[in-house]
Amino acid sequence: MKNENIPEKIDRLISQEAIFSNNSTTLSANTIRKSIHHSHTDKTIDKAEILFITSYPPRECGIATYSQDLITALNNKFNNSLSIKICALENGKTSYNYPDEVKYRLDTSQVTSYLNLAEEINEDDRIQLVLIQHEFGFYKDQEQAFLQLLYEISKPIVVVFHTVLPQPDARLKLEVKNIVAACKSIVVMTKTSAAILMDDYGISTRKINIIAHGTHLVPHLSEKFLKEKYDLVGRKVLTTFGLLSSGKSIETTLNALPAIIKQCPEVIFLIIGKTHPEVVKNDGEVYRESLIEKVKTLGIKNHVKFINKYLDLPTLLEYLQLTDIYLFTTNDPNQAVSGTFAYAMSCGCPIISTPIPHAKEFLGKDTGIIFDFKNSVQLAKGVNLLLNDYSLRKNIITNTLQKIVSTAWENSAVAHAMLFQYMSGNRIQLQYNLPEINLNHFQAMTTEFGMIQFSKINQPNLKSGYTLDDNARALVATCMYFKTSGDKDSITEIRKYLAFIKFCQQPTGNFLNYVDQQKKFTGQNNDVNLDDSNGRAVWALGYVVSLKDILPTSVIANAVSIFELAMEHLATIKSPRAMSFAMKGIFYFHKGKKSNDYLNIVHVYANRLLEMYKYESNIIWEWFEGYMTYANSILPEAMLYAWLMTGENIYKDIARSSFNFLLSLIFNKNGIEVISNKGWLQKGQEAGQFGEQPIDVAYTIMTLSKFYDVFMDEEYHKKMDIAFNWFLGDNRLHQIIYNPCTGGCYDGLEETHVNLNQGAESTVSYLMARLTVEKYKNEE
Repeated sequence: MKNENIPEKIDRLISQEAIFSNNSTTLSANTIRKSIHHSHTDKTIDKAEILFITSYPPRECGIATYSQDLITALNNKFNNSLSIKICALENGKTSYNYPDEVKYRLDTSQVTSYLNLAEEINEDDRIQLVLIQHEFGFYKDQEQAFLQLLYEISKPIVVVFHTVLPQPDARLKLEVKNIVAACKSIVVMTKTSAAILMDDYGISTRKINIIAHGTHLVPHLSEKFLKEKYDLVGRKVLTTFGLLSSGKSIETTLNALPAIIKQCPEVIFLIIGKTHPEVVKNDGEVYRESLIEKVKTLGIKNHVKFINKYLDLPTLLEYLQLTDIYLFTTNDPNQAVSGTFAYAMSCGCPIISTPIPHAKEFLGKDTGIIFDFKNSVQLAKGVNLLLNDYSLRKNIITNTLQKIVSTAWENSAVAHAMLFQYMSGNRIQLQYNLPEINLNHFQAMTTEFGMIQFSKINQPNLKSGYTLDDNARALVATCMYFKTSGDKDSITEIRKYLAFIKFCQQPTGNFLNYVDQQKKFTGQNNDVNLDDSNGRAVWALGYVVSLKDILPTSVIANAVSIFELAMEHLATIKSPRAMSFAMKGIFYFHKGKKSNDYLNIVHVYANRLLEMYKYESNIIWEWFEGYMTYANSILPEAMLYAWLMTGENIYKDIARSSFNFLLSLIFNKNGIEVISNKGWLQKGQEAGQFGEQPIDVAYTIMTLSKFYDVFMDEEYHKKMDIAFNWFLGDNRLHQIIYNPCTGGCYDGLEETHVNLNQGAESTVSYLMARLTVEKYKNEE
């Protein structure tokens, strides 16, 4: 192929594209993703190098910022398996002092620079794949040289189209088809862009991947606090930001402001951002000065503030979090996506936007308002509607956050990495990085009394009260953390959660579960079977006692006292999971305080589970019940403890057979899919789908850990890693469940989305899972 000229290469590649397009089996991006899960090959590349050809900071450009955000996310999640390098785009006289990841530079104004770069890429054996962030303006007047670059590169190429123009003329259509033909895959950010490529350019769906523009995870700080910080107390804040140019149509908002101020005199409009460098180069500050003059003419000086500088990311996100309404007023109908729009969605801003494709896909009656280009009357009407309806604004914030959570940069990194893996023929094997242990949300959910039950997004909801369940698990997690870190501050929290358990214990030894914010037991305690809660309390108490060598003697004595009183009630419980949690607690208690006093209870419980197993199991159903519900792994784990305490091999045999049967049901090509809480699995039937809960994944990880420690079967270790990666995005929806920004964990994986709330159960479950895999970190 080396002797082909460019037209011949184009003809050949377009012919191949036509063949792919006519194939009756069209491979969608989702199909690609499913096909590569957990595949293994002997040709694994160690830290495959991916070269990004893109503008890059310190160059001031939206695509430069986009690339930096994406690369940061990829490095945070996959830098043990991917090495990202940059070829920075420059134009003639401009040159920048780049960070170390910039390996090459391309002067887009010089034809020879393109050819030299292609040669360097081809000779660099470390580069496995090239990703190009494409914008037509980058290669203006050098379109042929850019095509030459594409056809000379011998490595697989991905092109990301940031602009997809509809209804192209013949020249543009041919240019895009030539670009696509040279690539192995292309990426667009909206369904609209994908449809235009297919309908207007005749591009095969086989090559198109839709990966939404990334959005930032933010801590959702208090609006009141932030307005005080930035001297905006008492103001209703409208905001727009980005590199300033006439295309932003800021005057549309300025013309609307008098009508807005009339209804809301406390309004202020923040215009954040420097003038675009290319605009300054060509026109100076003419546009900004025209806006300043318009502000004077309209007499709205006290209602407009220009922040004429580049804000670092944390500061920018704080401004957006205090914003009451974000305004996006571009006058370009062909602008497919906007980074500024994505930033605003990250922060949950109610958005009013002109109808670009990005806005039309994300904004609807429940998530924002769309108005016509340059229509200041419509804009004023929309702003006044939202400013005068607080509940509507709050509802839009919640709906917006739920809609865009899937577009977090972390999820964009997963989607890109999976595409890289597919394009490498599965030679790239993705290794998810373990996040740092982050207690921020765990601690935020805890008052002086105990752990709060629920949160609204990541804001603790004190009205939801407290439960024994959550505080028992919190006690286990805090003990695990103390054992791992040695952090003495943890002892105060251990005493707190232990005191909560004691508070819930009744004179007869049993425990109540539900406590309201006034620290009073609720009527739920009369309506719900509390056996499982009692079992969890015993587990937590036993685990505390097992740490007698590192915890204060007063803590151990308190736990022993509560545990021994609980034993008087324990013999009455019959729930399989309650018995199993109790057996786990007795096992740990026995480790810390050698005693045969409770072995009889272990025998009673284990034999009950044994009889259940004998009654229900057969050659295709090796289980204790005729169904599977929640916390399933605790049953075989309890039988393992029974064997370890009594030495009776029948318990070991059932522990292994039942656990392996459970694993066969919940591990598949998607990784792990625990039994759905939308429909329990009945014997002889198909499992329900969706409704996967973090607590079940965490329990499975903890059970896998125990089985691995006892039997040293590498398959258990492998499944432990797969299960933990469920939290990090290796799941059915390829979305993160753990939020590294807050340290919280989303409440579940539903049919099409994650549940945005980060309650106690999910957050504590993640932490227990994270601390469980921590002890194997140095074995990798």
